[in-house]
Amino acid sequence: MSRRILAALGSAVLALSMAACSGEGAGSGGNDSDNPADLTIGVSMPTQTSERWIADGNSVKEKLEAKGYKVDLQYAGDDIPTQSQQVDQMITRGADVLIIAAIDGTALSGQLQAAADANIPVIAYDRLIRDSPNVDFYVSFDNYKVGVAQATALLVGLGVQNKDGSKGDASGPFTIELFAGSLDDNNAHFFFDGALDTLKPFLDDGTLTVKSGQTKIEQVAILRWQQEAAQKRMEDLLTSSYNDGSTVDGVLSPYDGLSRGIITALQNAGYRGADFPVVTGQDAEIASVKLISDGVQSSTIFKDTRLLAEQAVVAGEAFLQDRSPEANDTETYNNGVKVVPSYLLPVQTVFADDIKPTLIDSGYFTAEEVAAGQAKG
Repeated sequence: MSRRILAALGSAVLALSMAACSGEGAGSGGNDSDNPADLTIGVSMPTQTSERWIADGNSVKEKLEAKGYKVDLQYAGDDIPTQSQQVDQMITRGADVLIIAAIDGTALSGQLQAAADANIPVIAYDRLIRDSPNVDFYVSFDNYKVGVAQATALLVGLGVQNKDGSKGDASGPFTIELFAGSLDDNNAHFFFDGALDTLKPFLDDGTLTVKSGQTKIEQVAILRWQQEAAQKRMEDLLTSSYNDGSTVDGVLSPYDGLSRGIITALQNAGYRGADFPVVTGQDAEIASVKLISDGVQSSTIFKDTRLLAEQAVVAGEAFLQDRSPEANDTETYNNGVKVVPSYLLPVQTVFADDIKPTLIDSGYFTAEEVAAGQAKG
C-alpha cells in the first residue's frame, strides 16, 4: 500500500475515532488505529450454490485483504433469516463497512437501521436493497442494459438481427418463451424490462410470438433463481403449449443456472442439433460457457466480477477515508425511499466466437477450464 493511501487512511480513521469520543464514530464504537489491519469489512453474499457468487465473495475478500483489511465474509445459503443473523453479527463484531448482496432486497431494513445507528456505511453489492434510507452506495452493472443485451442476443441467435445491429436474414415467425428471475431481486425487474422493451416491436409485428401467452413478469419469474424450478416450468410449458406438434424456437433466460435447467427440459423433450432452440443466459458460468462452446446454449452476458469487486473495494475505502464514493449514476436506482448513488459497470455479450477474446484472453477462464466445463478454483 502506498504511503499516500496509508496517510489518508490514518487521517480518516483518526477523524472517525475522534468522532467516536462524542458518540458519533464509525462502526460499533469507532476505531482508533491507523492500521488497515485494525479495520474490518463485513461482506455478506447470498449463496454458494452459484459459482458466480462464490467468485464475487472471493474476489472482494482477496482485494480487501491485499490492501491489509480484515474481512468477515459470510454466505447465507439462500436463507433470509441466516443472512439477517449474519449481518447482525457483523455489526455486533464492529464492522467498519458492510458490503451486502441481499437475498431478498426488502428483508434487511432492521439490520440497515442498526448499521446506521452505529455509523456503519452500507454498500449494496449488485442487488439493490430496497425500502430503506440506510443504503449509502450501490455498485452494479447497468441492469436495464443487461436485459437489452439478452433480448438482442436472442434476436441475433434467431437471425432476426446481426451482431452489428443491422437487420438479419430471418423474418420468422418464431415462437419463443420468456423467463425472469426472482421477484424479490430488484435486478430481475430491470433485466425483464430491458428485454421486453427490446422485443416489443418484434412481438407487435408478429416476428416473434409467445405461444404460452405468458408475458408478465409475475407469470415467468423463478423464485430464488432456482435451476430446478426453471426446468419444471419449461417442462410444463412444453406439455401445455407445445403438445400439438409445434416447436419452440427460442427462450429468453436471464441467468445461466436457469438456462441449464431450461436446456435439460428441452433435451429431455427430444430437441437436438440444428433444431435446438436459441437459449440466452447471464453470468458466464463455466458450465454454460462450455455449453456455448459446444453449440448448445446460444449466448451469455458476461459481467466481470473482478471489476465489480474492485469497485466495491474502491467505494469501501472512500467511506473509510470519510469521502463519498464516486458515482456515475445518481438518477436510476430509487429503492423506494431514496435514489441511491450508484456506480454502474458495462457488460459484454458472449457467443461461441467471443469465448476466447473475452473470457480466455482476459484470464477469466483458461482454455482447459472451458473445455472441461469446470473451473479449477
